[in-house]
Amino acid sequence: MTTLLRAEGLSLKFGGVVAADGIDFTLEEGERLAVIGANGAGKTTFINICTGFIRPDAGTIWFNGHDVTSKSPRQIVRLGLGRSFQLPQLFVDHTVRQCLELGAVGRSGRLSWFRSLAASVDAVEVDHALELVGLRERAHEPASSLPEGLRKLLDVAMALMLQPKLLIMDEPTSGVASEDKHGLMETVMAALDERKVTSWFVEHDVEVVTRYATRVAAWISGRIAADGTPEHVMNDERVKREVLGTR
Repeated sequence: MTTLLRAEGLSLKFGGVVAADGIDFTLEEGERLAVIGANGAGKTTFINICTGFIRPDAGTIWFNGHDVTSKSPRQIVRLGLGRSFQLPQLFVDHTVRQCLELGAVGRSGRLSWFRSLAASVDAVEVDHALELVGLRERAHEPASSLPEGLRKLLDVAMALMLQPKLLIMDEPTSGVASEDKHGLMETVMAALDERKVTSWFVEHDVEVVTRYATRVAAWISGRIAADGTPEHVMNDERVKREVLGTR
């Protein structure tokens, strides 16, 4: 397999709090990585470092062969690293379709005062993305009208408009009703598989992790305490005690 993302010696402190403690990490193309850990363990901080929102105190990050340690989020996105957020980042005053059109324009940079938003993008590409996440029937509704689960799907679809090689999702099922979580993840993973996008998602629901991940990394106090198959990590004694709260 091809290494898509690599981190070496990443360290970061916020005052006396160690958020990243000498992290070495690689992600291979085609993996489905689930990141687990208690609140404050450093999961989102690590994402923020890899996506350019925070600069580490030490260490280096490579993505798709590029050193991205000092690059901005916009530069990293253009290299093919997409992200969806725990709280969906939508254009709530626009329709569902327009949100995707804005995502496409963000990739191409083709928007101008002399051409409409719809005329600036490939309509077939937008239609396909809507189909992938099951939102075609709601394409002309305002994004603000969507329930939380569909907002999450729209956030993912907007990220897919950037044509990423890797999509990082921060708690994609948070705020989603229990009975809807698996349907959401089935839709998301099918869309990523269709586009051949490698995935990395932060998740607290153990059933979601074991069902959809091929690899699990457990964060404890700014370090990767266990890394491997879901069965291996979920049966690690420290993970059971400090992350899962079981013995």
